[in-house]
Amino acid sequence: MRIFHLHSGGVQELGALPTQAPAQGFVWIACTRTALQAQLPAVQNALQALAGVQLVDLHVSDLLNAQLPSHYDYTSQYDLLVFRRLASAAPGSDATGADTNGSAPARGGPPVLRRIDTSPVGFAVFDQVLLTVHPSDCAVREAYAARLLAAIPGGDARESRNHPAPSTRQPASPADLMLRLVNLMVDGYLDLRRTLTRQLDHWQSELLKPRARFVNWSALLDARLSLHQLDEICEDQRSAVQDWIDALATWPVPATAAGLREHDLLQVRSRDVLEHIERVVHHVRRLEQSTETAVQMHFSVQSHRTNDIMRTLTALTAVFLPLNLIAGIFGMNFEFVPLVHQQNGFWWAMGTMAAIALALLALFWRKRYLARTLGR
Repeated sequence: MRIFHLHSGGVQELGALPTQAPAQGFVWIACTRTALQAQLPAVQNALQALAGVQLVDLHVSDLLNAQLPSHYDYTSQYDLLVFRRLASAAPGSDATGADTNGSAPARGGPPVLRRIDTSPVGFAVFDQVLLTVHPSDCAVREAYAARLLAAIPGGDARESRNHPAPSTRQPASPADLMLRLVNLMVDGYLDLRRTLTRQLDHWQSELLKPRARFVNWSALLDARLSLHQLDEICEDQRSAVQDWIDALATWPVPATAAGLREHDLLQVRSRDVLEHIERVVHHVRRLEQSTETAVQMHFSVQSHRTNDIMRTLTALTAVFLPLNLIAGIFGMNFEFVPLVHQQNGFWWAMGTMAAIALALLALFWRKRYLARTLGR
């Protein structure tokens, strides 16, 4: 568990849960599900001291649930947002989003799809407190905490903890910090687009090779199912953020100019997060459609190849039909058959058969019945 006090003078990391509300700024309590479950009474007491209210039991269950989809809920005192991240799992970690509170079946398909972590991250937004519940290997929390506590060039990291990050404007409220963290999660998937697209492009090229026999159909089916699951996760993400935006529109308009600007910035940042999620939805659907199109094109190529083979066999059969007819006529058991008793009869029959075969081959080649298809 990590606790931060963000105020106008900078950022300070606390060693323990605070026992009273800060005079200015707000407190960010970032913990894992395991830590929240183990220290739930202490966290509830801290929330009571900081915000004057504790989490509802159902919301505690939501924050501890590792299989919960993205959704938004609220009370009169705080808002709750559960957002399933789409990020590359750390080596050796469980990429299915399972932890000590639950387990999920391993995702199939290409290796890049199996490495996508879809663990939920919970946000409880109070007036002066932000409680975030992360999986055990969440890199977003550590990355943003490092940005907040970034050392001044040439200085000591411990001395710079009371200064804002040099390249990052400090969040003005718990809701602002929540939106920044969600935006980092969405951008984490956008970083995987190139790798995921390259992997599926390789599969498409394998499917479209006319002379190759594709046999890895089970993995392809797993990939299509995984992309479909990612599509559903992205839809839940968009619905949750849209519900947050709708709830934000119902907030009372601040009376001060600074409060009004902060409210406008929250709306702008929320719409920006929604636009990023829509980009992810569009990309996932495009990959899903591309995979489906590649499968359909694979069967079309195989069907076209079969048609070429059947056309060639039909043309060769048509060439040998008159030859079989001639051979059948001269093989009849009649005593008097023309050319049978002549000295050059055999050569006349062979010459006629060769001429007919060459004429038919030339005709079929001219009509491209025997020509090779371009691109084969």
